Amino acid sequence: MKKIILCMLLGVYALAEHHYTNALIKEHSPYLQQHAHNPVNWYPWGDEAFEKAKKEDKLIFLSIGYSTCHWCHVMEEESFTDVDVATLLNDDFISIKVDREQYPQIDKKYQKIYRDVYGKRGGWPLSIFMTADKEVFFMGTYIPKEEGYGSKGLLTLLPSFVTLKSHPPALVKAIAKHAKKSTQTGLQKNANTIFITQVIADIEKQFDSVNGGFATHPKFPEASKLTLLLDIYRLTGNQKAWYMAKKTLTKMAESGMYDQVHGGFFRYTIDSEWKIPHFEKMLYTNAQLIAVYVKIYEMTGDILYKKVIEESIAEMEKHYLKDGLYMSASDADSDGEEGGYFIYEYVELKSALREKGWQPKEIDDVLAYMGIEEDGNIDGDFSQPHISGHKKPVRLEALKAYLREISNKRTFPFVDKKINTAWNAMMIKALFMASKVDKHYETLAKRRLDSLLTLMYAKGQLYHQTLLGKKPKQKALLEDYAFLIDALISGYERTYDAKYLQLAQSLTKDAVAKFYKDKQWYLSGDDIRAKADFDDRYYTSSLSVMLDNLVRMATLTETLKYNAIVKETLANMGGILETNPASASRLVHTFLRLEKGNIIIHASQEKLRIAQTRLDKVQYPFLLSAVEESDEYLACKTTMCFAHDKNVTKLIEKINKVIR
Repeated sequence: MKKIILCMLLGVYALAEHHYTNALIKEHSPYLQQHAHNPVNWYPWGDEAFEKAKKEDKLIFLSIGYSTCHWCHVMEEESFTDVDVATLLNDDFISIKVDREQYPQIDKKYQKIYRDVYGKRGGWPLSIFMTADKEVFFMGTYIPKEEGYGSKGLLTLLPSFVTLKSHPPALVKAIAKHAKKSTQTGLQKNANTIFITQVIADIEKQFDSVNGGFATHPKFPEASKLTLLLDIYRLTGNQKAWYMAKKTLTKMAESGMYDQVHGGFFRYTIDSEWKIPHFEKMLYTNAQLIAVYVKIYEMTGDILYKKVIEESIAEMEKHYLKDGLYMSASDADSDGEEGGYFIYEYVELKSALREKGWQPKEIDDVLAYMGIEEDGNIDGDFSQPHISGHKKPVRLEALKAYLREISNKRTFPFVDKKINTAWNAMMIKALFMASKVDKHYETLAKRRLDSLLTLMYAKGQLYHQTLLGKKPKQKALLEDYAFLIDALISGYERTYDAKYLQLAQSLTKDAVAKFYKDKQWYLSGDDIRAKADFDDRYYTSSLSVMLDNLVRMATLTETLKYNAIVKETLANMGGILETNPASASRLVHTFLRLEKGNIIIHASQEKLRIAQTRLDKVQYPFLLSAVEESDEYLACKTTMCFAHDKNVTKLIEKINKVIR
């Protein structure tokens, strides 16, 4: 009894520490928890909020963000902790908070509306105003409290929306504007040299020939586009594809986009030169880039790329791993300062290194090489390190060690401890791929995969996400199936462990049943009905990955109906390959795989393991391998075999003749 009373008293005390507590207090999402003590009377997405809006005849304010989003934090601090804004919202609106990482299908639905209406991408936070019937009449991203940044402030907008509600003709007009929908079209053409040339030309229009990358600013790494370019080069020898990929990957590896001190990539940069990052680190960004750097390291042997692979994995293991599982992301801010953990001041460093007995020339050389400038390059006198020289200084590693000492005395940014199945699967695939560089990553990948499946796959049910220590409840989305199947195929291709292929088969069957309805793919199996698309800007399209899985599984398991599903999908939804292929890089990759055809090597497990290093060097990007008891190697396409030999080198020569 005493324990019960004590717990009750502690609970009351905890609530008393905060002036306000809303319905988000019961949610597990770290992002929703960040808003649980706002004066805004927030609700989570669900029937309660929508029914309340109808019952009370109130407008709906839907705010979508995530826990490590810098501008989400800014909007909270300016507006959602402000009593005046909260009063306006609480009086006339039902306010709903959504964690985009918890419900990517909800986010995708409203991001698509934003793009259809305004002709450009949205972002986070995403601010949506709707009627009680969920009819959108206004959208924005970050909205300031008062007028600024080219936007009216919430203190002006919120009363204007209440006025709009009382004028039905004007409200209907605003709703009609936001009901505009883009239409998906089917694909008419086949893959050929002209198609590939057009894809390269479209990507070249976006390409920054000075700095690499595919935009001015903000500049995202676009891993799927880089993978496509490398594989087009492997497929056709196209020099433009090779130049764009190599220049971009080299620039990023030497820039402020890459954490030169601790390892790992930031999410994007706000400048065109890759110097000034937005200091979030996302698991998915690093996982997908590690895989690309493995590919280019295989092609070049350049130790710069190997360094990036090894340091990035080490950073994910050090700061983002707990209980064998990878956490989602880290914030940009440290102790209230954006990038505070990662930036350094020139005068302080120079003075400290002198005290350590370094010679003036040593100090000047190493600071100049690392781009740590007297006038700073990011915030006042502070600099974000980036490689700005050609000759590596003698004391470079010593400087990095000292910079790590400085950072370790600071507060590491907030880490979102969500375990996301799709993002863990991306990282596991990256580890399997990295085993081509160092065999020990295969063991690591298997351990991480076992941990993920133990937590997130129970009694035949896959789950989307959970917090460490919590039992998962949210059923998996298309992205979870797509990226986990992708990782399992990669795992099978490295280990030839039959259980990986068997689980991939089971999950593929489930994914088609859950998410492919009436010739349309959906992001989730619930009633949100958000359609999947092929957009690759922020991270690779889960639908494109799923289609690529189907083409590979058709070959690996001889389930030819999977190819038929892919062809049907392209016929109904694949028009983007003709209108804007540069925005759907992974789909282009899948399309080329489908049209050019997989080649699969069959042999015993022992023979395949022996031949693995040789098979890794095959230039054709659509090569698979699978166990089949035989005393020789057999090369096949999806429905026919065309070569066999007991010597794998001779078999590869035969394959190369067929490819040519």
